[in-house]
Amino acid sequence: MVTVRCPIVELRQYTLRPGRRDVLIDLFDREFVEPQEAAGMTVLGQFRDLDDPDRFVWLRGFDDMPRRAEALASFYGGPVWQAHRDEANATMIDSDDVLLLRPASTRGGFPVPVDARPARDSASVSPPSLLLATIWHGVGPFDTTFVEFFERRVRPVLAESGGAPLAYLQSAHFPNTFPALPVRAGEEVFVWFARFADEGRSDEYLDRLQRSERWSEEVLPALTRWVGTAQRLRLAPTERSLLR
Repeated sequence: MVTVRCPIVELRQYTLRPGRRDVLIDLFDREFVEPQEAAGMTVLGQFRDLDDPDRFVWLRGFDDMPRRAEALASFYGGPVWQAHRDEANATMIDSDDVLLLRPASTRGGFPVPVDARPARDSASVSPPSLLLATIWHGVGPFDTTFVEFFERRVRPVLAESGGAPLAYLQSAHFPNTFPALPVRAGEEVFVWFARFADEGRSDEYLDRLQRSERWSEEVLPALTRWVGTAQRLRLAPTERSLLR
């Protein structure tokens, strides 16, 4: 039996005060990564949104919903957050844009990283990689038929175009076990991620996909059965992001 890494994932998008993103990233990477993981969660990645200078996006994972509640209570009730919360909150306009997700299948979870997270005192410069997150908003539930369609028909075309999905997740419809942190409830989303060496490779992939006859003639018409609107996030990993 395949063990899924991080069966529960939060995709968190923060709207920040103008010019304050790097202040939050420096604080987050220095103070918040290890204490969250010590509390029982996995900080999967932190990112700058390349298309919005005042948006910070990050991902964290949990083993299940009860342990999510325990981990969040431990961290937000603990000394690190209490010491730095005012500084962190001062950078933010909104932190409630949160999607609660689960891997769409046993093959859809995030892989175990090959490289370790850079140390807090590391002087290395983050490589110019890019994570492309595609968020599909459903006209209805993304059922098992859709997941099979994605794996058999969609994923191969994405891979042929140079954008093989790194992970693919869908809405996790569970009661929010930590109500102090809101999540977007009642939505149907399917989110998949692809990783590229740089922006140029991402642009090449999007161009190849747009020119693909299989995509335009076979995949796109079928997708309209499930997908209403789509959103793309071009995400640059921070210096200490595990996903990079």
